[in-house]
Amino acid sequence: MKIIILGAGQVGGTLAENLAGEENDITVVDSDPNRLRDLQNKLDIRIIQGKASFPAVLRQAGCEDADMLIAVTNSDEVNMVACQVAHALFNTPTKIARVRSAAYLSRKGLFRTERGFDIDVLISPEQVVTNHIRRLIEYPGALQVLDFAGGLVQLVAVRAHHGGPLIGQELSALRQHIPNVDTRVAAIYRQNQALIPKGNTVIQVDDEVFFLAARQDIRAVMSEMRRVDHSYKRIVIAGGGNIGERLAESLEHEYQVKLIEYSPQRCTELADKLERTVVLNGTATDKNLLQEESIEDADIFCAVTNDDEVNIMSSMLAKRMGAGKVMTLINNAAYVDLVQGGEVDIAFSPQLATIGSLLTHIRRGQVKNVHSLRRGAAEAIEAVAIGDEKSSKIVGRAIEQIILPEGVTIGALVREKEVLIAHDDLVIRSGDQVILFLVDKRKIREVEQLFAVGITFI
Repeated sequence: MKIIILGAGQVGGTLAENLAGEENDITVVDSDPNRLRDLQNKLDIRIIQGKASFPAVLRQAGCEDADMLIAVTNSDEVNMVACQVAHALFNTPTKIARVRSAAYLSRKGLFRTERGFDIDVLISPEQVVTNHIRRLIEYPGALQVLDFAGGLVQLVAVRAHHGGPLIGQELSALRQHIPNVDTRVAAIYRQNQALIPKGNTVIQVDDEVFFLAARQDIRAVMSEMRRVDHSYKRIVIAGGGNIGERLAESLEHEYQVKLIEYSPQRCTELADKLERTVVLNGTATDKNLLQEESIEDADIFCAVTNDDEVNIMSSMLAKRMGAGKVMTLINNAAYVDLVQGGEVDIAFSPQLATIGSLLTHIRRGQVKNVHSLRRGAAEAIEAVAIGDEKSSKIVGRAIEQIILPEGVTIGALVREKEVLIAHDDLVIRSGDQVILFLVDKRKIREVEQLFAVGITFI
């Protein structure tokens, strides 16, 4: 696939890194020669220096015969105009744009209309991160919660703790512990090494366990890995930018929310927009402010300012002062592993969260949903089985008969809105939505080929 990426920042660079090793023809456009040079030194890609929305630059990048244009520069306006130019002058089949400003996103008539910008897919990092945080709050104790098949199935990552009933026991005991709940452990990470779980695999303390289950069964499975955290009530958000505002707006009718913002003017704007959130003027690294607001009573402290240092330091301070759980937004994805797991319970990167949304629209064939995991090393995907026993490698076959690439696990499938957890004797039918876990994302091409159909399929 010939793909042009506009923007060599963290999202564009990470995306190029994800796609360059997958037999794609990648061209990256940016106005900063240093960024482009750094990328080309690491990856086998073409680079073009110039203004991403200029027709001449897009022509030089090969827009005339490109399959896809992905506009992820730091400017909403450049991204939107570039997609429109690609449509009007080069008839590029698929155009994806990162648009961050709510002033644009709230005006649906701006996109995919006769008078609007012709953009096929809009990606909003702020909304992706807001949804991510909200799911973590809905499931106390989870490290990651991902939706498949419209939310019917969820993939949850949880760290095994002392006190979990399954700790020290084989996975096969799970069925005896919760006989009325069906689940599948897709992968286990132990000391950052991936294990493909089997029935005799013993769960150990600090294992990072990824499991699939129907939405209504998630809490029951989590309770086997750790003592279930009590439901959250009091939430403190540090940072009143786009993410902080959206998060407070999303939570304020169900939780007691306080938001700390440094700018007095922005505080006034937030107080006018938000209905129940208590807006506080100050800095989240101010120990006296946290003390006055009884940070020790907070169930969640969530730092989402634009400054990584402020987010990390305020989270560490809040944790030491007694906050229940701290979540920290880290713009530099390389710092996520360094920060998470100590005094910071969960660290997340908006860039890595955005990559999953982009990959959903890039993967070939019957792949309909993609989530990037373990900082891009692993993936969870949803693919649709089509064809018949003659034309398909999976339709009409039991899971135990399917030759899967090494490190790939089928965790569940959805058939006409019914969730079926994957067991060896489960037979896949045409139309099933199949959820797979890839320990190594480099196996994605083999998975795509697995779901392709032969020429006998009509």
